[in-house]
Amino acid sequence: MDPQVKEWLEQSEYDLDTAKSLYRARRYLYTIFMCHLAIEKALKALIVQQTGKAPPKTHNLINLVKLGNAILTDEQIKFVSRLSLAGVVTRYPEELKRAIAEYLRHVTRDYLTHTKEVIKCLKHQIE
Repeated sequence: MDPQVKEWLEQSEYDLDTAKSLYRARRYLYTIFMCHLAIEKALKALIVQQTGKAPPKTHNLINLVKLGNAILTDEQIKFVSRLSLAGVVTRYPEELKRAIAEYLRHVTRDYLTHTKEVIKCLKHQIE
């Protein structure tokens, strides 16, 4: 495996583990943020695998899906789109209390579950 691809995947796994830890700590807003980062880095690994070039410095998951020619289900694409928008809210909340209120335990658990599924899918495309 290309060392750069391996590095992106290791970072993705680290961020996913961090998301799980934050979920257990009930820091749901930042759990969502780390889910976004974990998928972003897995997509960047796919881009390097597909193109042999460094991925762009962007946080837009949909653009990264396209650049990496990621093969995802319609449900996964919808989730990644939703997560891409949530990434902006969690990265730059206009009002912290309102942002925290949007991401309750059950909502965050759903994000975490879907994140794991998308990363698993992306890793299969890389290996």
